[in-house]
This record gives sequence, structure tokens and C-alpha cells, in this order.
Amino acid sequence: MRVKHRPGWYALRAGMASVLALGTAGLVAASSAAASPAASGGPHCNASISRNNFGTANSGPYGGNQTVWRYTITNSHCMRVRIITYGATVQSISVPDRHGHLKNVALGFKTLDDYVNLDSPPPGTPGFGGPYFGETIGRYANRIGGASFKLNGTTYTLPINNGPNTLHGGFVGWGNRIWQHPTVAVRHGRISLTMSLVAPNGDEGSGLLPNTNNFEPNCSIPPATSTCTGFPAQVTTHITYTLDNGNRLWIRYRAHNDDAHLATVINLTNHTYFNLAGEASGPAYAQRVLINSRAFTPTDANLIPTGAIVPVAGTPFDFRNFHTIGSRISDASAPQGNQLVLAHGYDHNWVLRKAGPTFAGLRFAAAATDPRSGRVLVVWTNEPGVQFYTGNFLDGHLVGISGHTYRQSAGYTFETQHFPNSPNQPNFPSTVLGAGKTFNSTTIFQFGAR
Repeated sequence: MRVKHRPGWYALRAGMASVLALGTAGLVAASSAAASPAASGGPHCNASISRNNFGTANSGPYGGNQTVWRYTITNSHCMRVRIITYGATVQSISVPDRHGHLKNVALGFKTLDDYVNLDSPPPGTPGFGGPYFGETIGRYANRIGGASFKLNGTTYTLPINNGPNTLHGGFVGWGNRIWQHPTVAVRHGRISLTMSLVAPNGDEGSGLLPNTNNFEPNCSIPPATSTCTGFPAQVTTHITYTLDNGNRLWIRYRAHNDDAHLATVINLTNHTYFNLAGEASGPAYAQRVLINSRAFTPTDANLIPTGAIVPVAGTPFDFRNFHTIGSRISDASAPQGNQLVLAHGYDHNWVLRKAGPTFAGLRFAAAATDPRSGRVLVVWTNEPGVQFYTGNFLDGHLVGISGHTYRQSAGYTFETQHFPNSPNQPNFPSTVLGAGKTFNSTTIFQFGAR
């Protein structure tokens, strides 16, 4: 599909182009242009939201077989986002290039069966250890070392699903759950979709779940005789996706600890893989990335942060200015180059600066550009870190939404987050959510072209 340009779209493009021309200072202009009334202009498309039945899936021990809905949100610039209630997952994001041609820039699957069997399937299924395309990750995004943590004098044990660690919530993380009560709100210049999930006390523990006859799996693979406690406290989470006419996809999380006595830990993120040239367009290593960070958290051989916070200066992890993804990804001889060997590329947490441009009360986190299409992505967040991951474990066995295989370098993530293994690292920003307390987080993925 080709989008006919209007003056408002040129204003949006001009603002985003300043990202390249002026560096981080230009991000303020980019957001201002996108948010201005001129950016809305006359509609190129009719802003709308629709839904269709995407099939039936089993929500595991949390509800059995249920209908999965797919929502399609379109704004007045013809940007289109598709979201499914299975895992509150972003299936696709279609945005115009410099010539107005629309392409999907998010990796994903075509069918619900693919999401169930390949995206992050539980143990005992053929695709165990999937890529988590587009999922909402919880209760704890990223890794918890040793699959355990201590909180208020109690040691909590979790499933071991990534080496000796817990990754992305465990065997049946929130990306394996069907989110409930989807509701739509249409306001001037923006359309929102909200859905919710109730995760019980003992979430991802082994044993009888409250008020059910269902049991979670044991703590390890192959199944062991030991059991695990799971995460403490019932948590009710609402996620709201909003697409506005500034070509911004807002993701808002609100997680409430429903327990009057137990604290828990929480770390939520979205796991969309981007390729600004287009999904299945080939390697993304020529795309340029900037991260608003002076330091990162190196890891051990199990990809658990050591606790150190190391300056990026002089290392392949220095993205304070735009660099192509591939220019230093193989430089094992550089300072901190061993980190690229351990992770098979970039799969690390960058410590975001508190200084720099802001938009809607959020800090600039990262940006990416594609020289071929002219597409630009800018990331804003109130999270303290971002996991930049370059799809290192995509090996060609997955067939994506357009019928092409995904290999290493097919896409990359900007997982805005608290730091990995924070429950076991007292010097990292705390992920503790106290009894009766509420966690709020917002990230914006803003698109444009130059």
C-alpha cells in the first residue's frame, strides 16, 4: 500500500529527520512536530479499530480453552498495529517509508498455532525456548539468576527454563496467557486497547493453584522431585496500547499487588523485534542505533549481570552516537569484546541516562534508523534500563508472518525494563512491589521517516 503524502505527514517526517541531523537534541523537535496539530493534517486513512476471532487457545492452568481476539488499530497516517489477546502480543506494526510505502517492521507469526507452539511454549512442546515475538513479558522480564531470590526473609524458587536461570517469567509466563476483558477507547487523535490479567499468589510455582484443580510444572527440565514456590502475591495487571496520529505506539502498564501482606517483584516489558527495512527484508546489521547510555551491565557466562556497571566508552557497547548494529558486533578483541562472545552478539542491559530529551514526562532511551527505507524509530520510557538484543538465537527454523525464515540479524529489540536479576543485586534499581502497592510504567515507540 502506498500512502499519499499530505502537509502534516511532511511535518512529521521533518521532525524525525532532525534525529539524524542534530543527534539527541533533535529528538525534542521530532516529538514536537509529531504532536503538533499540523502533524495530524487531513486524514490519509480513516482512523479505526476492528477485531476478528483469531482462534482458540488454552491458557494453561489459568482458564483452559478460550477465544483469542486480534485487534487492528489504524491511524490517520495509515500506520497499522495488530495486537492479539494471547500474551497481549504485538503481531505486526506497519509504517510508511520515505516514499509512503507501508511495510510491517515487526517480526511475528501468521497463525495462533504458531504463537502457541513456537513463541514461548511451555515444556513438553516442540518449540520450548522460543523467541517471545511481540509478547508482554511478566511477571519478571529478563533473567533471575539461579531461579531464586530472597524477599523479606523468605527464599522464593522459580522454574529453571534458561540454563540455571528463570527467563521471562518461567514456563508459563504472561506471554502464554490469554489476557481478559479487552476494551476499546476512541478519542480525538488516538485509539486505545486495554486488557487485563490476574496472576495468582504462587504464579509459576509447582503445586495446586488456588481455587483450581490445576498444577504448575516442577522447577526444572527434566522434571525433578523438587517443587518451587513461584512468585509471591496475587497481581492484577492492566496493559493499554494506544496508537496516536503522531505515529506513536504507547504501551502503559499498571500492575497492582492485591495482597495485603506479601510483597513481590515485578518487571514488565514488550518483546517486539524490529527491522525498519521491513520484516523478512534481510539482515538488519546496516541499520543504525543510538542508546542514551554511558554504561551497561556485563554478564557472566550464564548471561546474568555480574553486578558491575561498566562505562561503554571505548567498547563495542558505545552507542552514544549512531553506529550500525553490525560494525562492531564481531569484535571479540575489543575491550569488553568477550561479552559479545558470551551472548553471541548484543543481549545486554544498558543503564539509561536521566539527562537528555524528554517527551510526555518520559526520557529518551534509544533510536534506530534504516538508510534504505528512511524509517526512524525513537523510544521513550520511564524505565531505568533497556535490553538491546540482536536476535542472536534465531537459527532459521522459524517461519515468520510473511512466509520467510528468520535468522540471526533478522531483527532487534529495545526491551525497556528494570535491570536483569535485580532481586539478587541490591545495587540495582529495586523491582520490589510492596503489599497493596501499584507499579506504573510507560514506553513509547515513535515512528517516522526521513
